[in-house]
Amino acid sequence: MYYVYILKERKDGSIYIGCTKDLKRRFREHNSSDDVWDLVYYEAYKARKDVLLRERRLKHYGQALGQLKRRIRNSLV
Repeated sequence: MYYVYILKERKDGSIYIGCTKDLKRRFREHNSSDDVWDLVYYEAYKARKDVLLRERRLKHYGQALGQLKRRIRNSLV
């Protein structure tokens, strides 16, 4: 499985969008620095092409990210 995920930084509330094949490992890597991140959302895909397309749409097309933020607004608080 491949995952696209959204992290929220605890200090300043910044958001990070990424994709990976190993979500647990990647989450540990993000939190190995001084910053502390919370996993607020992820989607699972069977095909790598699908996850890369979804990540690109979330990063580069404001409408896709805006719709997702509205859907998970309580998780982003």
